[in-house]
Amino acid sequence: MLLPGGGTSSLVWGECLRAGLARERRVHAVDLVGEPGLSVPAEGRPLRTVEDLVEWLDAVLDGLGEAVVELGGYSYGGWIAAHYAARRPDRLHRLVLLDPTQVFAGLRPGYVARALPMLLRPTPERIRSFLAWETGGAALDPAWLRMRTAAAGFPTARPVTGPRPPLGGGAGAGVPLLALFAGEARCHVAERAARAAAEAVPDALVAVIPGTSHHALPFTAAAELARRVG
Repeated sequence: MLLPGGGTSSLVWGECLRAGLARERRVHAVDLVGEPGLSVPAEGRPLRTVEDLVEWLDAVLDGLGEAVVELGGYSYGGWIAAHYAARRPDRLHRLVLLDPTQVFAGLRPGYVARALPMLLRPTPERIRSFLAWETGGAALDPAWLRMRTAAAGFPTARPVTGPRPPLGGGAGAGVPLLALFAGEARCHVAERAARAAAEAVPDALVAVIPGTSHHALPFTAAAELARRVG
């Protein structure tokens, strides 16, 4: 099961799937509740807490008939996946975190300052400008980019936020972890985040993928992600 980042949808996984991510396993790419896409909360049951997110993922797995899965999350989706692993290790074969935010490192102030105008008053122009800055003008999936800019007018729900997931120290014990970081990410310093991941979960497989930024990772490093995750 794959969870996308905030402000986007499961379309973000297209290049990775084309690169072979689904060659050896069935893949469920799930939109996040409250974000652009097909996942919507039940009437009168908005998601407001981490426990709400955990219960939502329980319901998704039950609905799909999957008792145990490999769970992967990118960016904010990695934050959700890590919280799920800490609370439901019995439902996971493996946890895969792709440049997760607010899991092993906080956001850099410069990144937050640059993102604020887009977050407070999103427009297609502000979204494109922010992505061009963060990715260094890297080529992104045109279909995903059209969706991402069209979502400027989408009535998104406020995302669930909270503390960092309590990975390590017994939380999520027994769940193998693969953590991959974008070497050119501007949201955090990749090497520091990778070092923190290795210290928190000593038996994890941790690597930094050079030459790609946080928002370009699923596109410019799709073949590398498919290989490493596979």
